[in-house]
Amino acid sequence: MGKTSGTRDWAQIYAIYGIEQKHTLFFLLLNAIAFSLLSTFFFLYFHPICLFLDSFLFSSSSAAAARFSAGFFGAVTALSAVCLFFAAANFFYSAVPLRYEMAQRMVGSVGDWSSVKTALDLGCGRGVLLNAVATQLKKTGSSGRVVGLDRSMSTTLSTLRTAHMEGVQEYVTCREGDVRRLPFGDNYFDVVVSAVFLHTVGKEYGQKTVEAAAERTRVLGEAVRVLKPGGVGVLWDLVHVPEYVRRLQELRMEEIRVSKRVTAFMVKSHMVSFKKPSQHFVGPGEVRLDWRC
Repeated sequence: MGKTSGTRDWAQIYAIYGIEQKHTLFFLLLNAIAFSLLSTFFFLYFHPICLFLDSFLFSSSSAAAARFSAGFFGAVTALSAVCLFFAAANFFYSAVPLRYEMAQRMVGSVGDWSSVKTALDLGCGRGVLLNAVATQLKKTGSSGRVVGLDRSMSTTLSTLRTAHMEGVQEYVTCREGDVRRLPFGDNYFDVVVSAVFLHTVGKEYGQKTVEAAAERTRVLGEAVRVLKPGGVGVLWDLVHVPEYVRRLQELRMEEIRVSKRVTAFMVKSHMVSFKKPSQHFVGPGEVRLDWRC
């Protein structure tokens, strides 16, 4: 968990970007500590606890039952503590080193950055992926820019600060907006990227509801709409990747590739890349595909 791709370690990345949803990490750690203390209490005061439980039991096997109960609850609390510490460690790893590593992989999946003039990061957050794209544009000597779109103005201001810390502020623009109705024209961007964001769209309806799936589909359609013919899209997300692949196939995207499973935030995740066809008209009568569907 020390070194990541390149020469940077997680401490350097954390110093710039910190952790989103810190309350989740704190919640896991506090519960892990609480269960650790409880299991330690059961271990240190095992015999007094057995005597206490035995006083409530009046059967001939009360002593054995009391010992079993105390041992069982002690084991459960100890196992719960271990699981919670593991969950907290995985959350931290996913939020800092893994996110940075996946950002590098996503950037690397785009073949030619020298021809990229405009790129879009949906749900840019604090800018890990956004700045990775900007750094790549800077390395290639491109005059292009990457736009980070987020729902919160405070987040976009924080993103601009991280871009300044990374030395790529001249390549970055941030906007507040609704990903369900992107404030950009058709065929605007050469590249569209998004990292662990799309699954959060529609969460107010519940992750597994039809309404939430429709919202995610709408965002995916918007991403395709603003992508130029021949442009490349790269998504890294949790849980719902098969749903995205089906939708991309329905939209007739080309070169759809799905990465191997990566465990992030205690669930499975995959990276999906695709290319928008250069020709918008397909089939008999040249029927135009509606990217907004």
